[in-house]
Amino acid sequence: MKAIDLKPGMAITLDGALYAVIKTDHVKPGKGPAYAQLKLKNIQTGSHIEKRLGSGDTVEAATLDRRECEYLYDESDGAVFMDAETFDQFTLDFETLGDARQYLVPNLTIQIQFHEGKPVNIELPGSVEMKVIETPPGIKGATVTNQLKEATLETGMKTKVPPFINEGETIKVSTITGEYQSRA
Repeated sequence: MKAIDLKPGMAITLDGALYAVIKTDHVKPGKGPAYAQLKLKNIQTGSHIEKRLGSGDTVEAATLDRRECEYLYDESDGAVFMDAETFDQFTLDFETLGDARQYLVPNLTIQIQFHEGKPVNIELPGSVEMKVIETPPGIKGATVTNQLKEATLETGMKTKVPPFINEGETIKVSTITGEYQSRA
C-alpha cells in the first residue's frame, strides 16, 4: 500500500517491526515531491517514532484483529483475559500492558488487538469506574472548591479527587489522563 493512503488506526510492518499509525500528515510543499509525515507506535514496545515517507513509497499493511475480551485477574507472569465470543482464556504479560495495567478492574470489558493470533495491544475505554480504598476524610460543606486531595484506588493507582469524595465510593477515572471525572 502507498504511504499516502495510510490513515490513523491502521497497522503496518516497517523495518521488521509492527507499528500502529497514530497520526498522518500529507504534505505537498511548493518545491519538491509530496510526502507523508507519520507518527507511529511500536506495538511490541509501546515506543513512538516519527517517520517521513515519500508519497510513492510502499509499506506493508498488517492485519490486526480486534476482539472484545474481559479482564479476569492477575497471575505472576501477566493478566488473564477471556475472549467474549469463544470464552478462551489467555495471559497478556505485564510489559505488553504497560500503564494500562493500573486501569484493569475485574470484569472490565476491553478491546484487544491480535496479530497472527497473538495478543499485541489493548484498547481501554475512555473511562473506568474504580473504588476509592484510601483517602483523607472529607471536609464538611466542601462542595465548591478547586482543592483536591490524593486518593488510592482499588488497583493501587493514585489520583487527585475533590474533598467530598470518601473511602468506599466509586468514581469514574479517565484512562487517557488518569484524572478524576465524576462519581459513578
